[in-house]
Amino acid sequence: MTLPTGRAASGGGWLSRERTVAGPGFNRWMVPPAALCVHLCIGQAYAFSVFNLPMSKLIGGAEPAPDDWKLTELGWIFSIAIVFLGLSAAFGGAWVEKVGPRKTMATAAACFGGGFIVAALGVLWHQLWLIYLGYGVIGGCGLGLGYISPVKTLMSWFPDRPGMATGMAIMGFGGGAFIASPLSVYLMSLVGVAGTFLILGIAYFIFMMVGAMIVRTPAPGWAPAGYVAPTTSSRLVTTANVHVDEALKTRQFWLLWGVLCLNVTAGIGVLGQASAMIQEMFPGTITPAAAAGFVGLLSLFNMAGRFFWASTSDYIGRRNTYMCFFALGIVLYALVPTAGQMGSVVLFVLFYAVILSMYGGGFATIPAYLRDIFGTRYVGAIHGRLLTAWSVAGVAGPVLVNYIREYQISQGVVKADAYTVTMYIMAGLLAVGFVLNFLMSPVADRHHMAAEPAVA
Repeated sequence: MTLPTGRAASGGGWLSRERTVAGPGFNRWMVPPAALCVHLCIGQAYAFSVFNLPMSKLIGGAEPAPDDWKLTELGWIFSIAIVFLGLSAAFGGAWVEKVGPRKTMATAAACFGGGFIVAALGVLWHQLWLIYLGYGVIGGCGLGLGYISPVKTLMSWFPDRPGMATGMAIMGFGGGAFIASPLSVYLMSLVGVAGTFLILGIAYFIFMMVGAMIVRTPAPGWAPAGYVAPTTSSRLVTTANVHVDEALKTRQFWLLWGVLCLNVTAGIGVLGQASAMIQEMFPGTITPAAAAGFVGLLSLFNMAGRFFWASTSDYIGRRNTYMCFFALGIVLYALVPTAGQMGSVVLFVLFYAVILSMYGGGFATIPAYLRDIFGTRYVGAIHGRLLTAWSVAGVAGPVLVNYIREYQISQGVVKADAYTVTMYIMAGLLAVGFVLNFLMSPVADRHHMAAEPAVA
């Protein structure tokens, strides 16, 4: 089957926005697979914790050596990557609007794949700064650009179901670790950490470029058959548009920034140390292979939650969906230490499976939440700037988990109980997020852009 290429409207090179415009009869359901090609790759970030323990034993092996890296040092790799994810999304959002999804996806592929290769050299030469640069800075830029590249395109193709549309793509980011976690463990058993980084870098570059090849944008004025755009606003759903620069002047933007930051902080600290955490909380019961399976399972719920909760938000509303995240999350985080003290692996895994479904659901729901509040015109750029909340959370979450754990252990607390205080702190953060989301209201009319004149 030959896909329409939109050559009639084309101009410029293969990567240009004009060359991505779909021709008549293009099936919009071809776009989610293109987005998934990118998000399934960059979702590997959530499986990075499987590298932490092996990288802490590169010199000493089974016995710790003075020059081995500490888990606290290695935890910064993930945090730096998330910081640059947010920064590249914030500064690249307007660029994505200008150049379109294909060029953005290709740039993301080069950064993410290339970052792995630089990190491989860092492992080979035992230079941690090179891993920070490669996976953290360069790879983090690939994460940010790859993450935002398909969001507006999907909402343009699915104006009737924006939550479901973004959920379909962003669930790939949550599901990437489900593939990457066991694959990484297997590759490390064959070729070591450096070899695994090299293989993953090449493979991810190729797969992300496939997504760049097949992505398409709708022609101006296109709408799905039978769809009638709303002409009047309802509470927390507007038909007006707010400019990206004006959005930053609104109370609503910063409320949503806080909502996302707190929801992510609570979940990302767990993801960053998921493998080490379950091994330490259940010593002698959970093997490294089982811990990798746990990371993969969390990835599966992270992925499924993105589609489930984002689709659900199309029916119950974005604000109500986030109310569920915070209220249920408070209870579950508070119960996690109890599950550990009981020695119940089943309850521990169940609690975190639900927590991670809501963590992922928060990411998938936020683009549609922004669309409801600020309109469709600049939602991609506004989404990019909002992701700076992810950058802050990417530092705050792992730092809370790693350094409180280290302090607890230095005070004589056994490793199995070293995460208890952190879980209660996370529950408190979610309580603050609940209040911020409760305060959401429509944007004042003075922030709206003037309506564009109709084209005759």
